Amino acid sequence: MPVNAKTEDLEAFVTVVDTGGFSAAAALLDQQVARVSRSVTRLEKALNVTLFNRTTRRVELTEEGELFLRYARDGLNMLEKGEEALRLLGRTPSGKLRVDAASPFVFHQLTPLIDGFCRTYPDISLELTSHDSIIDLLEHKTDIAIRIGDLSDSNLHARKLGRSRLHVVASPQYLAKHPVSGDITSLSQHRLIGFSDAPHLNNWPLKSPQQLKFAISASSGETVRQLCIAGQGLAMLSHFMTYEDIEAGRLVPVLTDHVLSPNRRELVQAVYYRNSAVSSRISAFLDYIAPRLTL
Repeated sequence: MPVNAKTEDLEAFVTVVDTGGFSAAAALLDQQVARVSRSVTRLEKALNVTLFNRTTRRVELTEEGELFLRYARDGLNMLEKGEEALRLLGRTPSGKLRVDAASPFVFHQLTPLIDGFCRTYPDISLELTSHDSIIDLLEHKTDIAIRIGDLSDSNLHARKLGRSRLHVVASPQYLAKHPVSGDITSLSQHRLIGFSDAPHLNNWPLKSPQQLKFAISASSGETVRQLCIAGQGLAMLSHFMTYEDIEAGRLVPVLTDHVLSPNRRELVQAVYYRNSAVSSRISAFLDYIAPRLTL
């Protein structure tokens, strides 16, 4: 039986879903809105269904659209796998690779390695994004995500990159005014900096659990780090984003004997879909960065 859906129309359909609207999809695809709309309309006619309920305010998938979306994603992924297989005949990884990680990991770990990676693999076009929360790789068109801590999604393939110990840190300026004793219960007397969008990160893995109250919260780990350097209080942060500050004296570890290690937040992993069509690019990227990370 012949396939009625065209690849361009499938891509337009999936992009509208992922971006939430025709205008955003057109911007991402670098096309005119009218062209994206025609592609979706053409696909609806080919399938003889309505894929979206369109209103002046929003675009929502119909029941048929929800059903078809998974097959459309799988179909596009299989086509990309075929193209990748052909490229692999030349044994040189090439094409676009999208990598996502929390902003501190991008800034402190990935950014210093990008120049060397791009020189080693000049045919790979690298795109870096930063999300401090867990994202859906398919919805964000992401090939690899670097995640800190335990994983819960069994559909993803994971490659362990290492472990990054946690430190309770503060600036010398803060400690000069508010010394930290060796007693873990003294935490209640200090200004603590926490995470507003990830409450689980405010449960510090201490050998003796404490009820913690946070004077300041931020959505980004990098913001928490900057607040700490600015003398605003104590924070618990990973070694991969604080080791340079500790070496330079901008931050000082405290209560080191009270932090539980190993713990669930130390694990650093790269995740991607098992049937990813960009496996050669993924392998090239991970093989390059893994021995060069400072975790």
